[in-house]
Amino acid sequence: MLDLDAPAAALILVINVCASLFGLYRSPQMIERHLFRPYWFFRQRQYVTVISSGFLHADVPHLLFNMFTLWAFAFPLEPVMGTASFVALYAFGLLVSGAGTYVQHRNDPGYRCLGASGAVLAVLFASIVYFPTASLFIMPIPVPIPAPLFAVGYIAYSWYASKQNRGRINHDAHLAGAVAGLVFVALTEPGLFGSAWARFAA
Repeated sequence: MLDLDAPAAALILVINVCASLFGLYRSPQMIERHLFRPYWFFRQRQYVTVISSGFLHADVPHLLFNMFTLWAFAFPLEPVMGTASFVALYAFGLLVSGAGTYVQHRNDPGYRCLGASGAVLAVLFASIVYFPTASLFIMPIPVPIPAPLFAVGYIAYSWYASKQNRGRINHDAHLAGAVAGLVFVALTEPGLFGSAWARFAA
């Protein structure tokens, strides 16, 4: 049942889980067909893949980590932003992270990737501006982790993982998604940055 306070976030989570599990366990060719390949994006008119690849995942841990992050940050954020603004934020993060990936890998015919990470990072960083003092628990760590610290750790891991260049996970999209989230808030609620800093520094 969809969360009535965050219907868009709940629907996005359900679509990601269902599409990813179906692709992983029933239709690997569907995942292969919807991988984002920057080199072939214009050459073979694979336009839909910049969106469809963002709802598929390379494996179950990849899916679980992204969906945990989405759940932890999107469900409190959507009621505050409003559903229309939240959907716009998610779409903006997905497209900006795809554009960043295209620019970086447009001349590499072998590069391919998938995952919701860019859009999820946009949600995460926008959420930090709205809720700068928020914390979350991650088992088995017994203490709450401040959301800004979690975000920095996420970006640091993404940078490291992108240098390893293993698998099909689009680690390169993470930084672009994070920037997209901050830019979106700056454009729609610019006054939040000052109040967020004051609350965080207090």
